[in-house]
Amino acid sequence: MRIAHLEKHQIETDEKIDAILDKMDQNAPKILPEQVFPTGCVWDAWTYVSDLVRCAKHRIVLIDNFVDDRVLAMLTKRAEGVTATIHTRYSEQFLTDLKKHNEQYPAIAFIQLPHRHHDRFLIIDDQVFLLGASLKDMGTGLCAITEMTIEPETMLELVKINR
Repeated sequence: MRIAHLEKHQIETDEKIDAILDKMDQNAPKILPEQVFPTGCVWDAWTYVSDLVRCAKHRIVLIDNFVDDRVLAMLTKRAEGVTATIHTRYSEQFLTDLKKHNEQYPAIAFIQLPHRHHDRFLIIDDQVFLLGASLKDMGTGLCAITEMTIEPETMLELVKINR
């Protein structure tokens, strides 16, 4: 009878935990498949991208020619165990910032981009987003973020081909 009572109690506890997790999912910020930010909406753009970063479960890949320490700060918001890779142009300042960041926080990998890449992309797990501006400049001018239907691995192969 004690085992039956413990099993019943465990089932009830599991149901309560499931209800709490469902409620948390309902109250979590919803990531829209496309978002437009008018000029001057710097905070709205920053919080939208921060929410994308926080939603990552496995990986974040940023493909952006113009990255600085503000992007590194944003990537500190990722969950434990989420990898981060930045494809960007080489600069001594960025590499210094990245080295200092990686000494204190979970490492972010760097892959050098050539000068011929124009568009910017953010991969969050299995989703690819087209960024209408560099991550560090989102909202300073009219820009958009749009979820794409392309597979992340296809996008990464295209970046590799065009290096």
